[in-house]
Amino acid sequence: MLIIPVKEGENIDRALKRYKRKFDRTKTMRNLRARKQYIKPSVAKRAQMIKASYIQRLRTQEEIG
Repeated sequence: MLIIPVKEGENIDRALKRYKRKFDRTKTMRNLRARKQYIKPSVAKRAQMIKASYIQRLRTQEEIG
């Protein structure tokens, strides 16, 4: 449960923005979407490896110039 203390005289928009930021950082929506369907561990691991190789390729291209 997220608790956002609202100070006296604080704008409600600012408190709402803090709530949204805190909610995003907890990764609640990512977990909910991931749990909608079952992903086999081998498929998840393969996707993770593909993502890692893609990021590594981008970093090496950046170093090369």
